[in-house]
Amino acid sequence: MADPRASVARARRVVVKIGSRTLAGDGGMFARLAATIAAREGTSFVIVSSGAIALGIKKLGYRARPKEMARLQAAAAAGQSLLMQAYEEAFAARDLCVAQVLLTHSDLADRTRANNARAALGALLDARAIPILNENDSVAVEEIKFGDNDQLAAMVAPLVDADLVVLLSDVDGLLDGGGRRIATVRDVAAEALPHVRKSTSTVGVGGMASKVEAARRATLAGANVVVADARAPGTLDAVLAGEDVGTLFVVARERLSAKKFWIAFTLRPRGDLVLDRGAAEAVRAKGKSVLSVGVLGVRGDFRAGDAVRVVDAEGREIARGLARCGAADAAAVAGKAREEIAEGMGELGVLVHADELVVGQG
Repeated sequence: MADPRASVARARRVVVKIGSRTLAGDGGMFARLAATIAAREGTSFVIVSSGAIALGIKKLGYRARPKEMARLQAAAAAGQSLLMQAYEEAFAARDLCVAQVLLTHSDLADRTRANNARAALGALLDARAIPILNENDSVAVEEIKFGDNDQLAAMVAPLVDADLVVLLSDVDGLLDGGGRRIATVRDVAAEALPHVRKSTSTVGVGGMASKVEAARRATLAGANVVVADARAPGTLDAVLAGEDVGTLFVVARERLSAKKFWIAFTLRPRGDLVLDRGAAEAVRAKGKSVLSVGVLGVRGDFRAGDAVRVVDAEGREIARGLARCGAADAAAVAGKAREEIAEGMGELGVLVHADELVVGQG
């Protein structure tokens, strides 16, 4: 079997995510990151950077991370300029150009805006600039948040056609039950999830569970993922050289197209289609379209084009897809074969087409 680290060393489009605790506790990280990128000719980089809130907390004199949304937004607004100033100074010293890109979840959930973001990032990379991405925390509220920057890094990977995602934090990688680093993960469900432990931080919001889920998603988008400890000297250099550091999550054998990745992981479902046993098995085993005749019920309030969950009668999620009609129309045709549907509504015999359905990834 080929060494998967060799493909890591050949990466030409790299997303690097840096955590809040790393940046808040190590001012020299900016210079080291710039030095590594400057030395890597022929490779394009996108940086997903936490740190604005952490820097803003210090700037505004807060004693601890606030819990109130307004104060968190204030800290983000105050800290973002400091964060970009640190990147500007460190990267300019290496003759590198950086560009700030602030995003909310809604920017990527809308297909047109997501394509605009893709085009803008592509233009920056073509100009040999280094996009510095962060969630727009100064305006983000719960319904438009990514969750954390691990998830943002995973969502950005297909936007820029990344072949490597590096999640830098304050951990050696994924550890087994004995505290030993797991070098390589090829099957997240079998080899990673049993070892996930919840973690908390007074500075950041992500833990190992978030990193493993982000890694799973990015590997489905066609990227290798390495989770490694940014505190160790030369970590990113070692990762890019294909050395055995951190935990490598190997790119998935069966990958999702950009559209199906968007359906599965970027869109937030607005409702459920509940299937009978036969229909559930046809979707689960064969990826068949969701037909009205197999629908037992409809939940939620969704419109045509919204994402919906496809669940079995026990409520277990089978798939996610794009609804071809609103909830009211779906309820009206539920349980009916196409020939039983009123004239003019025959196209609703298919409620979610197989081309817009993603099985088993929710």
